[in-house]
Amino acid sequence: MSRANTARPSSKSSVARARPPRAPAPRARDAVVDAFGPGVLTADGRLDRPKLGSLVFSDSEKLATLNAIVHPLVRARSAELEGAAGEDAIVVHDVPLLVENGLTGLYEVVVVVDASPETRLDRLVRVRGMAESEARSRMAAQATRERRNAAADLVIDNDGPLEKLEPQVRDVWERLVERAAAHF
Repeated sequence: MSRANTARPSSKSSVARARPPRAPAPRARDAVVDAFGPGVLTADGRLDRPKLGSLVFSDSEKLATLNAIVHPLVRARSAELEGAAGEDAIVVHDVPLLVENGLTGLYEVVVVVDASPETRLDRLVRVRGMAESEARSRMAAQATRERRNAAADLVIDNDGPLEKLEPQVRDVWERLVERAAAHF
């Protein structure tokens, strides 16, 4: 089995997605609340991701605290999912902040979905509903476009409409399958 990010390919047809579900495990949520206070919860007790994001992406120490809580749990869940994947699986890791955290060396192939800063800002504000200042703060905490693309083995251009994105994704997938087949 191979992994991807983020792609480490292995074989032809199976895919195991190694990003854990967005709902945090109770112990992760509890640790986040211990570190950041009950204000990071919604009224029904779920993690308020936009609120947490606004706290951590404007403060590198808080981001490091969150990473120290979340990363060990994500690594454990990823290992569990990889272990459950078949030998012929192509395991795709969807890794936020891959470049920022120096994790590219863990993967055989790194795929970056790229968009211009202007497009990213527009999507954060228009699609996710962030205030422009919050979106800019989040983007400033991330690796530059140049740094992300330099870390990539394959780059998918996501500046255009969905119709242009889908063929690129299919092409990258075919390349990963071919690469995986060559390893067997």
